[in-house]
Amino acid sequence: MFRALYDWTLRLASHRHANRSLAVVSFCESSFFPIPPDVMLVPMVLARRDQAYLIASVCTLASVAGGIFGYVIGYFLFDTVGQWLIDVYHLGPRMEGLKILYEDWGDLVILIAGITPIPFKLVTIASGFFQFNFLLFVILAAIARGARFFAIAWLLKRYGAPMQEFIEKRLTLLGWLFLLLLAGGFALIAFV
Repeated sequence: MFRALYDWTLRLASHRHANRSLAVVSFCESSFFPIPPDVMLVPMVLARRDQAYLIASVCTLASVAGGIFGYVIGYFLFDTVGQWLIDVYHLGPRMEGLKILYEDWGDLVILIAGITPIPFKLVTIASGFFQFNFLLFVILAAIARGARFFAIAWLLKRYGAPMQEFIEKRLTLLGWLFLLLLAGGFALIAFV
């Protein structure tokens, strides 16, 4: 299962629309899509290490743009689209606690969610809903997402061949660990 996805993404990395595809996934993940762009970012950087920072830039800019869209959903469309997304992720009962968390630690919430497997889309929508300072939100999102994607790009560019060998030898294990981290991020939001 993971091998086919990995091989497909490596092939996609050399396609002329690869960066656009990554941008679409990054944008969507920050506002409504459940799969993080890392599933495309890692194989794309491994396939084109010479363009690692360009790929990370595309990923970061699209992710921040998607975060702005998520913010707009929370700010203007919470009663329709935002509420539906909150229901999909079973966060309705947690909104009051999240509001208190935002009042005290909103900037830290955005930074942590932007770097970790915590679903960023939930933070972008909540930031708009709780009317977190928009400019500060954009700056924090850019810092957090940039730190995450550029760290991945730097590691893969610097240690590309050994990292690729490590990933390919343990692809199934790493795939399951990735899914576990993703599920853990959703669980953390749901139970905290």
